[in-house]
Amino acid sequence: MRPVRWPTGFCIEQLEKHHKRSAFRSDVEAVDEWLKKSARQAQKKRLSITRVLIKEPDTIVGYYTLAMGQVNFDELPHEIARKLPATLLPLVTLAWLGVDKNYQGQGFGERLLAQALADCHQTGQIMPFVAVLLECATISAKTFYQRYDFEELPGHPMKLMIPWKLIDSMMTG
Repeated sequence: MRPVRWPTGFCIEQLEKHHKRSAFRSDVEAVDEWLKKSARQAQKKRLSITRVLIKEPDTIVGYYTLAMGQVNFDELPHEIARKLPATLLPLVTLAWLGVDKNYQGQGFGERLLAQALADCHQTGQIMPFVAVLLECATISAKTFYQRYDFEELPGHPMKLMIPWKLIDSMMTG
């Protein structure tokens, strides 16, 4: 997969104190509140990393948050879990992804997802994990992720995952 290309005047950065979070509105309250109230604190505590897409000079167009986690092997789809040890397995959680309503429908969500998966792939070269897991806030979010090969976690219709093997083939093949 090619590196994500951002239009002129846009760049991706790690969330910092100077980024103006208060104007961000995605139309999903939980997504907005996380960015405004919790993302920096979680990052300072080393619980997650949030990256923001900036339109110069300082407008937050969108963001995503990644964290490490674990899943019990029996919670994964059988075809993934069958060759893995019966224990807790490492994964990456795509905890949040949002696009400001003024920029929705312009491909920024897809690019942010591609950047998040590229970051996961790079991390996977030094910190192994079996999948990327996320929990959808809305049905439309679920539909969005399923277009990119995320599949339901058995018994959890709003939790989706994409296995490492698929991410690796997307990035290298």
